Amino acid sequence: MTRAAPRICCLDLDTFFVSVERLFDPSLVGKAVVVGGRPGQRGVVTAASYEVRALGVRSGMFLTRAYELAPRAVFLPVRHGEYSRLSGRVRKIAEGYSPVVQMASIDEMYIDFAGCERLYAAPDDADADATVERTVRRLTAEIQSTLGLPSSAGIATSRPMAKVACGLAKPAGVRLVRAGCEADVLRPLSVRKYPGIGPVAERKLADLGIETLGQLADAPAQRLRRIFGAFTCKVQLGARGQGRSELGRERPAFQEHDPAGELVGSISNERTFREDVCDPISIEAMLCSLCERVCWRARKRGIKARTVTLKLRYADFQTLSRSTTLSPTHSELELYPVVSGMFQRARRRRTPIRLLGLALSNLGHYDEQLTLFADHEELHRTVDGIRERFGYDALRLALPRTNNKGSVRGPG
Repeated sequence: MTRAAPRICCLDLDTFFVSVERLFDPSLVGKAVVVGGRPGQRGVVTAASYEVRALGVRSGMFLTRAYELAPRAVFLPVRHGEYSRLSGRVRKIAEGYSPVVQMASIDEMYIDFAGCERLYAAPDDADADATVERTVRRLTAEIQSTLGLPSSAGIATSRPMAKVACGLAKPAGVRLVRAGCEADVLRPLSVRKYPGIGPVAERKLADLGIETLGQLADAPAQRLRRIFGAFTCKVQLGARGQGRSELGRERPAFQEHDPAGELVGSISNERTFREDVCDPISIEAMLCSLCERVCWRARKRGIKARTVTLKLRYADFQTLSRSTTLSPTHSELELYPVVSGMFQRARRRRTPIRLLGLALSNLGHYDEQLTLFADHEELHRTVDGIRERFGYDALRLALPRTNNKGSVRGPG
């Protein structure tokens, strides 16, 4: 039996974080919006509306620079829990159209429509391509009508080509590239339109006189190897529209991948302060938040950890790492006093702190043991159940308490 022709759809939620914020505050529609933090805070732009992009603001730009370019824009902090929740709802809608849906990031997914054209064919469709394109338009319309989120989609015979087509469809459009037409679509485009070619590679290619994908496709491979190395052949084939049709592996939102029972590697989170801090309360709050996050992730996997590692980076970028072994745990109530003690012992300088991080390792399905904290299991089940329903940020631990000497007494 022959396999159906590849029909890969790249679905991208347009300015996703901005679109979510506009759901909560419709007055933001049409305004220049920056998501990532408040003006003057350390950090970078997480998302920028099309209105503020016209002023030169881009994702990844420092907030201070974004404010210089767009002082009248609305600057908002991120709310990860809501973004994750709505991303999950979009995926559920997509899974109603195809059995194969894979996340590339929190706002982008790939959908395999191979063979689905027979399910959705209508008498007025000119051919199978028209059927798939019409179906994808129906999908984006449902996402808009159900969730209020605009999206764009590209359809092609390979994943790289579908992503390029999606970029050409923005904003809120659908673009189908028929089999055999890939090279004609790609040739006039800037090299930056191809997935994986960033500003550094673009500058290096410009030095070689290569500015379009057509020029890249035609260039001698040996000239490109100093830029792309072992990936030269793959990049050139992609520039000719000959990319592979496989979807690749799932990439979870925010790079947190916690499959049930997974014991390989570690569970880690770190946070950079928006401003270097010395304030004990801010430091304790961050340590508490990190404990809460890594333990919540461990419970999602159904495992415990016997080793915790603390990462501390000062404002001058000196970085320390300290580890300790403890009784198997996935409870922040057990972990926090240990982490706090590690921090007090590790910090030997009064220099402000730039970053804190925690990692759990030596993971396992350890036998349940009777401990002083056995009654916390019911608490964790309740808390995790609330988060499952309303999002991670729906419930948080109270900040740690300190005595008059500044030492930690545990979460309140």
